[in-house]
Amino acid sequence: MLRIYSVSISLCAELKPVVDVIERRDADLARQLGRALSSVPLNIAEGSQVSGGNRSVRYRTAMGSLRESLACLELAQAWGYIEPVSDELRARFTQVGGTLHRCVSPR
Repeated sequence: MLRIYSVSISLCAELKPVVDVIERRDADLARQLGRALSSVPLNIAEGSQVSGGNRSVRYRTAMGSLRESLACLELAQAWGYIEPVSDELRARFTQVGGTLHRCVSPR
């Protein structure tokens, strides 16, 4: 299992209160954010148990869901639902995304 799996789980736990805040203003956006966040560790876990092209597909899906999660947060900020995403939180998104990118990039 990739070490960033645990980082992605902690990211989900840390963002749960933010999802709850967004839900009070925009239930659809909160549901989309929750699904996208959940998809990251789930696809990392699934990818770690398969080989070949399927592993790359799962890691790419996790990377796309990670980007979607950040986009949901940025949209919620733009609409005034939440405060800006902190640099520390953004760095954790970058850490997970960077590792996934290295896993799917040709060597």
